[in-house]
Amino acid sequence: MTNEFKQIARIKVLGVGGAGNNAIRRMFEENVQGVEFYIINTDAQILESSPVPNKIILGEKTTKGLGAGGNPEVGKAAAIESEEEIKKVVEGADLIFIAAGMGGGTGTGAAPVIAKIAQESGALVIGIVTKPFIFEGRHRNVNAKEGLEELRKYVDSVIVVSNDKLLEYIGSIPIAESFKEADTILKQGVQTITDLIAVPATINLDFADVKTVMYKKGNALFGIGVASGKDKAVEAAKEAISSKLLEASIEGAKDIIVNITGGRTVSLNDAYDAVGVISQAVNNKELNVVFGMAINDDLTDDDEIIVTVIATGFDNKNLQNHEPNIVKPNKSETQPEHMKKAETEKTEENDEFDDEMILTTTEDTEEDFNDDDFPTFLK
Repeated sequence: MTNEFKQIARIKVLGVGGAGNNAIRRMFEENVQGVEFYIINTDAQILESSPVPNKIILGEKTTKGLGAGGNPEVGKAAAIESEEEIKKVVEGADLIFIAAGMGGGTGTGAAPVIAKIAQESGALVIGIVTKPFIFEGRHRNVNAKEGLEELRKYVDSVIVVSNDKLLEYIGSIPIAESFKEADTILKQGVQTITDLIAVPATINLDFADVKTVMYKKGNALFGIGVASGKDKAVEAAKEAISSKLLEASIEGAKDIIVNITGGRTVSLNDAYDAVGVISQAVNNKELNVVFGMAINDDLTDDDEIIVTVIATGFDNKNLQNHEPNIVKPNKSETQPEHMKKAETEKTEENDEFDDEMILTTTEDTEEDFNDDDFPTFLK
């Protein structure tokens, strides 16, 4: 079976502001399937330089196509001015992603307005946003916090990528490459969900499955794991729920989607193992599990397996930042030692989570920014 596109639901991905436009350009150039791409900006020059065909200029009277100047209020006013154009863009969509960078003018100010219009259209709305690097300054980080709080009012879930946490994960690379990595994470967040819906599967997941897990479910966690060789399903599942970018445990989730993609060697036993590892980590007897499975002939390693998990329905006050309990599901009374339940490492408890889908900790999203958070030269 080939990884052939099949339209199941109408999905639109809107990139708002410079960071959002860059992420959409990456998705467009890498041929992410099953979606319609739109780039939206107050800066006409940025729009003109992009190969993405669907372009919306916001607030021609407000900004005259010259951008928002880093002011979220200008970005908001421009989006309000262009409300009718935005309504035409979101019309008819079942699922709408809004990709933006928080902290600047257009993404921070316009994204919540666009999300509100998308929500009113009846679509499932998912935000995918980045938070700025600490070195970008206090003003930009405070803008990001306030913009994210406003965005949360109008989306069903938010994937938040902290650029600082991403930098810790990818190590020391040139700054231009760092921003490209953030674009890649945004792309992966969109593509994982759209592939669940748009790519034909051996065990199918459809839009209704995704909506059941994500619609108005509050906090969510999202992760991807890749492995090959012996115990590949177990190892990929462990990676999906223990990524360095995922600083919160999935323990306590009420709903999960697990999508398993592999080469020709992938088996139902692999699916059993992966779902078992994740279910054990969730540790909730009332857990609702939705899973899909697909064979992808395009994988370079026929023995490779990719496990994707989306977990929702958390108790806001009880999420903790610690390693999950990881164990292969019991198939007999005895197990090899390396499959036995690992001891959980306790770490500090997180602050209450926002209604977000999180790729990194949201601790600093909830707290006010203090002067101690910033180097002296940025205060």
